[in-house]
Amino acid sequence: MGLLYGKGAIYLANAILIASLLVFARGFFPYKAFLPGLATWPPDSDASARSAPFDHVVFMVVDALRSDFVYGNASNFAFTQELIKSGAALPFTGHASPPTITMPRVKAITTGSVPSFVDLVLNFAESDTTSTLKDQDSWLAQLRAKGGKLVMYGDDTWIRLFPDFFHRADGTTSFFVSDFTEVDNNVTRHIPSELARGDWSAMTLHFLGLDHIGHKTGPKGPNMPAKQAEMDGIIKQIYTAMQDTEHMKSCLLVVLGDHGMNEGGNHGASSPGEVSTALTFISPKFQAAFDGQTCPIHDAVDYKYYDEVEQSDMVPTLAALLGFPVPLNNLGVIIPRLLDLWTVQQDQYDLLYENAQQIHRIAQATFPSNFADQSSECSTTAGDDADILACLWQQVSSTHTTLTEPSLPSALTNVKSFLYKAQSLLSGTASNYDLTSMQLGIALAAFALVLCLPTFTQGVLQSGVDGIILVAVMLTYAITMFASSYVEEEHQLWYWMQAAWLAILFCKDGRYTSYATLDGPTGTALAYLLQAVIRRWRQTGQKYAGDPDLLSELVVPNAWVLWTLVVFTYALPSRNLSRRAARWLGVRQMGVLPVLVAMSAFLFKIAFTAADAPELLKAFPLLNPLVRFVARYPLVSLARVVFLGLAHLLGCAIYYETPWKSAEHLHSFLGAFQDVLSLFLVTQSRTVYVPLYLFFNVQLYLLRRGRRYSVSEITILALLFQYASFFTFGGTNSIATIDLSNAYNGVSGYNVLAVGILTFASNWAGPIWWAFAVCQLFSSAQLRVGGYDFLLTAMATFACVHTLAVMVACLVLREHLFIWTVFSPKYLYTAAWVVGQHTVFNMLGVASLLWRSRG
Repeated sequence: MGLLYGKGAIYLANAILIASLLVFARGFFPYKAFLPGLATWPPDSDASARSAPFDHVVFMVVDALRSDFVYGNASNFAFTQELIKSGAALPFTGHASPPTITMPRVKAITTGSVPSFVDLVLNFAESDTTSTLKDQDSWLAQLRAKGGKLVMYGDDTWIRLFPDFFHRADGTTSFFVSDFTEVDNNVTRHIPSELARGDWSAMTLHFLGLDHIGHKTGPKGPNMPAKQAEMDGIIKQIYTAMQDTEHMKSCLLVVLGDHGMNEGGNHGASSPGEVSTALTFISPKFQAAFDGQTCPIHDAVDYKYYDEVEQSDMVPTLAALLGFPVPLNNLGVIIPRLLDLWTVQQDQYDLLYENAQQIHRIAQATFPSNFADQSSECSTTAGDDADILACLWQQVSSTHTTLTEPSLPSALTNVKSFLYKAQSLLSGTASNYDLTSMQLGIALAAFALVLCLPTFTQGVLQSGVDGIILVAVMLTYAITMFASSYVEEEHQLWYWMQAAWLAILFCKDGRYTSYATLDGPTGTALAYLLQAVIRRWRQTGQKYAGDPDLLSELVVPNAWVLWTLVVFTYALPSRNLSRRAARWLGVRQMGVLPVLVAMSAFLFKIAFTAADAPELLKAFPLLNPLVRFVARYPLVSLARVVFLGLAHLLGCAIYYETPWKSAEHLHSFLGAFQDVLSLFLVTQSRTVYVPLYLFFNVQLYLLRRGRRYSVSEITILALLFQYASFFTFGGTNSIATIDLSNAYNGVSGYNVLAVGILTFASNWAGPIWWAFAVCQLFSSAQLRVGGYDFLLTAMATFACVHTLAVMVACLVLREHLFIWTVFSPKYLYTAAWVVGQHTVFNMLGVASLLWRSRG
């Protein structure tokens, strides 16, 4: 009865833990309210009669267009730089607020608002329709309301955000990041016909190739210069049409990046490279109003070129340039330099005042009590920020009421002061925390921990010193969650603790066995040395990413080293499964079946590498015949062959090993299962990480040869190896390092379930491998008596500690400078660890395997 109660409590705790994550998220990531409807001109306003400089716009988004890609001295945007020098292009650095992911940034550059951080999650749900902007005000909605036609080509995020908005559209998926060419050609092929037609008010183009190159090879990759030149050629094509075609004379071209990229080619966080984007307004008309500027710039600091503006600022700027009301939810401010197009100062003031009126409505709704107090005595320098903002608005209203031509300069100063203060304050209060939901989520997580503690405490007391070490690991981890630097560099903690535990095992081994064989301390020492190689394979974290490591300094420059290790990685599980198949069927020749499956997996990896990272193959010409062979077949079909073969091998292992019969049968099955799992996870990993599985297998072999470990020792190994291995594959607590390269293996179209599973398997490959690998360290006797129960209890307890620590940190540090750039992404990773790794693989996967052995 006690055993059943313990199991029931653990599973109940897990369910409550997942509920706590959802409840806390509801308070931490509230879905932002917005003002419905479309902005209109005030009845007494003559703004609708004011002439606008332009009547249509080409809005060209180049995904991940970092500012230096256009303005730097290494740029290949030669034509664009000439336009800047001639005055036909006005350059800015657009600041992209985190999260620097496409969907939130598209929302910002179309509505002028600050998106909710929950949009980061919705960005990966391509089929999501709950986050559309069809009912929100935007510059697209305003142009549509004026009767203009909209056309769109490129990233289908726009089509999902603006359903039924576009008169003509052709969307491309943004997640198949191996495609550098076709994804942009599908956009470019529409441009000539659309430029000739000219029956649209806005043509949106969203090119993805540059972003894909960044993800694959970084900002200095070999394909980057040609892609920049290609984008520059498209700008030249459009600008030439604006010069030579009559209906394009009053067209404005806006070229921008939705976000930038870091030195690793990724994005999502808040490094200078990720938040600094190119933003350029282009028109032949500008040459009469503006002087040219120096380009390229050689000495920019943190990618800041020319004037820096918020990306949301382009929304009211487009409203002024195209002649429509500022969208209702906008927090942007008209870019001052572009106001010079209006030579009459009164027009400049009117545009800014209309911008201020629109933002005032948002401020009044956000701080009703502060704006209700119309005290004649107020301060614009001291006091609460909301009171200062209300006082600034009083000044604007007062000067507007008594406005005269001599007072225009001071009126302009007042309205600008209000606008920038409002933008800063309202952008900072974009997420109003629901403290009740956050506290309830923490209470539920604490209750889940309480449910685990009785069984866990009993196991700790029985484990002696090992139990104390396990508790120390958990408490140390919980404490580090309250420091942003430790969260950013979490891998250091796990690497250090893993090395320390292997050292402790080495000392323990010396008490029982000889140093002369691999069965004793020598084997543990070799496992320790292998771990040193593994941790230096790829430099990870956020502060030292891109620093020299084994991969960049030794393996990639010497392709034969990489491919030799890759071949051995595939050969090992193939050999193991081949021997088992011959034994299962009693026919030696049947051992060729696993070899064929492994060979198909290897051929798929070669085909994928040829598309994904061809530079790894060019340096190793011995594989050229295989590259030419696999080039005949589509990647999707090759991946499906691999998955079908692996499913067949797994079915055979289950059928012939009959793991449900006894602990001995299960013990034998675990080895076969691990080999099949290895081939699957290798398929889901980048080529440069494939050798890590060979090192893992050697470590497991060395640990299995040693003395029989206690359950508590295996438990600590399971915890440390799962978490440390996540970082050895380049993982971090930054959204920027989520790897989508293998999310579409075997998937021909977007399927949220399939893509979600493959994405998780790609990013958590190391933890998944070790979750099942440590099961082989149990003896048949331990499996038979259920000694592994403490492993599952300890993993559940740590999941509760992990979740509770991160939740409390997010609550306590909710006003911290790095709440949205460090702690919020960590919360999302925590949810993935708990729901994906812990629930699916530890509690359901491992538990369902091990509990079959008892009885």
